[in-house]
Amino acid sequence: MKDLYNCLLTFLFPAMVAAQTIPAHDPVMIKQDSVYYMFCTGMGITTWSSVNRVDWKKEKPVFDKPADWVLKELPAFKGHTWAPDISYHNGQYYLYYSVSAFGKNTSCIGVATNKTLHPSSPDYRWVDHGKLIQSVPNRDDWNAIDPNLFIDEDNTSWLTFGSFWDGIKLVKLNNDLVSVAHREEWYNLASRRNGNNAIEAPFLFKKGKYYYLFVSVDFCCKGAKSDYKVMTGRSEKITGPYVDKNNVPMMQGGGSLVIAGDTTNWFAVGHNSVYTFEGKNYIVYHGYDAKDNGKSKLIVKELYWDNDNWPTLDKEIGGKK
Repeated sequence: MKDLYNCLLTFLFPAMVAAQTIPAHDPVMIKQDSVYYMFCTGMGITTWSSVNRVDWKKEKPVFDKPADWVLKELPAFKGHTWAPDISYHNGQYYLYYSVSAFGKNTSCIGVATNKTLHPSSPDYRWVDHGKLIQSVPNRDDWNAIDPNLFIDEDNTSWLTFGSFWDGIKLVKLNNDLVSVAHREEWYNLASRRNGNNAIEAPFLFKKGKYYYLFVSVDFCCKGAKSDYKVMTGRSEKITGPYVDKNNVPMMQGGGSLVIAGDTTNWFAVGHNSVYTFEGKNYIVYHGYDAKDNGKSKLIVKELYWDNDNWPTLDKEIGGKK
């Protein structure tokens, strides 16, 4: 029936693609008016739209060519832009993104803004504000990729980011959201131990008195050989320390499992984001499809909370909104 549905959908609405078939990597999502927009890693940042989070239409990428500043900092860059983050503040949309050399901490985080996400609007135009943060080999022990913006209850703006090397970082931004605050203060939020520093994709979510830090650990991007999984910890302060269910600090390798691959449906899953839509919490991430040669695809699940206020995908354990 699923194959029949997909064929019928393609025949009737050739621009639409069913969610379970979308080739997504590092997905983030936001809703403007009645339309959901999703941004993913890809050439110029892959963009999709939907009115129901089920059937998706592919839109033009954010960038049609690399910016001059990117080519200056990374001369070999070919346009494959990583791990976007989308949010709405100050009357416009902020899209943070990563450009990097694979496997090296030669990386930059940039930011672009737009008054609207509707491509048909006369106000639709991405304005690139250039480099926000850069990491340099032999100078920095962190990697400038996987940005996530969070504005706290005091209206202070923070950017969490990072991967591998010395782990996940947090830095304060100015109120314009396109520049780092001075004096610069760098906070360490999470790190791995025992010779495995595979941690990345931080995402902050506030519920009640706690800030929850979601991260992805182990390895992505290897299809059937991937072992990516999502972990979390929480803190009453955005700057940490974040601890897991067993009170192990995430800076000491702690982290409680949220979701992992089951090898039957998904070899591995990871790089999540978390949102509240229509009063419900959702976790958005990608998985390597065990029934389709390990291809990376979009997954959206409702997120629940157990009696101790830890996130879970199991409604029987959670069931709390």
